[in-house]
Amino acid sequence: MKNKLIITSLILLLVPFFSVAQEGTKTEKPNIIVIVADDMGWGDSSTYGNKVIKTPNLDKLAKQGVKFTQGYSAAGVCSPSRSAILTGRTPYRNGVWRHLSGADPAPAHLRKSEITYPKLFQEAGYETGHFGKWHLLSRNQFKNEKFPHPDDHGYDYWFATQNNAFPNHRNPINFVRNGKPVGKLEGYSAPLVADEAISWLNTKRDPTKPFLMSVWFHEPHAPIKTDIKFSELYPNETAKNKAYFGNVTQMDFALGEIMKTLESQGVADNTLVVFTSDNGPVERFGGNTGGLRGNKRDDFEGGIRVPFIMRWPGYITANTQSNIPVIGTDIFTTLLSIGHLNVPQDRTIDGVNLLPVIQGKELTRIIPLFWRTHVSPAESRVAVRDGDWKIVADETLTKFMLFNVVTDANEAHDLAATMPKKLKSMKSLLIKTWQNVSAEGPRHWWEDKVKGELGKDSKYIY
Repeated sequence: MKNKLIITSLILLLVPFFSVAQEGTKTEKPNIIVIVADDMGWGDSSTYGNKVIKTPNLDKLAKQGVKFTQGYSAAGVCSPSRSAILTGRTPYRNGVWRHLSGADPAPAHLRKSEITYPKLFQEAGYETGHFGKWHLLSRNQFKNEKFPHPDDHGYDYWFATQNNAFPNHRNPINFVRNGKPVGKLEGYSAPLVADEAISWLNTKRDPTKPFLMSVWFHEPHAPIKTDIKFSELYPNETAKNKAYFGNVTQMDFALGEIMKTLESQGVADNTLVVFTSDNGPVERFGGNTGGLRGNKRDDFEGGIRVPFIMRWPGYITANTQSNIPVIGTDIFTTLLSIGHLNVPQDRTIDGVNLLPVIQGKELTRIIPLFWRTHVSPAESRVAVRDGDWKIVADETLTKFMLFNVVTDANEAHDLAATMPKKLKSMKSLLIKTWQNVSAEGPRHWWEDKVKGELGKDSKYIY
């Protein structure tokens, strides 16, 4: 793509947050943990300004690293955004263009032809494990060995559900461990996921090798069930808020248990931890966007701006904050850089490396931040961000809204009518980006008008 976004200021902004270790100071390969919350909004934690919800472990994680205030998921719904984290490729490019529902007849899934970062780290000698939600196959595909499962994408060990914990977060019955159903578990989802991850860390992995983990919690996605010890932390709230706020704290507790394990094993200082969410919240269940416009499924900020924290002692300066726009696809490229692994050259990688560049070089985001969410409201189906500017288009790419999301994060003031030149350039960028993305992805998967995004999606529950 000819259009380039040169973020020259990024060098100056990143230097306080990332520091390159002197040669010989850290010879060990770093351990890596990527933690993803489910439907956790930008305003769903004390870390990001919520005055009620208690998230002490997330607060601690942010104080130990860098908190991005303009972090994004790669889509307004979960399957696509998760695929982007693993591949560094925007969802319509990697093929997971839609939410993968229960008995979904659509063929979309994370293909074996996609290169995931767990696979690359596994090949480089890492022990790898996935814990929690998967959701990169439909329910029928998850039951079919012909489709690629977590082990096909680079995980030595996996403990996962196809989608949500069923029937809810309490006593789930649908976990699968390394291809074998586990049966009913006693407890709540996030602590159960943490317990499995901790067991793997303590007794199952090879301690002579570095490790890489994905911990994808189900909380606070509906249907919500919360341990009373967490809901009782909010005695003055409504029943809905007690359940939701406590559910976030339940997940935060599980995060804390994993962090304690890293400390007890003496590996915390050599472990990079990334925390983010797959998309924005659902306000009717109690979720909070922090005042941003829209919700889950939207390509307005409320649907895609999410918590985004990175912690790596000795490399990331503690208690720092960045307003640099970052996105889930960037995790792929950044991790490969940290692991000194090569980025694949045979395909387009949308993510960029978030570590500081070597002195004298500049960071270039060749492909702008791009979103297309198939279940969004029709008027906010596609979006592109370039610098401070964001354009939002309808499903037909004929109606557009223009926002400066730095001065107007709530997207309250559409500038399309008053800034025609800027609108024209942003519209051109959006259309060129979409053409570039759609030309590479499996177009036949979404151009089926019966099962595709212009057809009967409304019958599915997302």
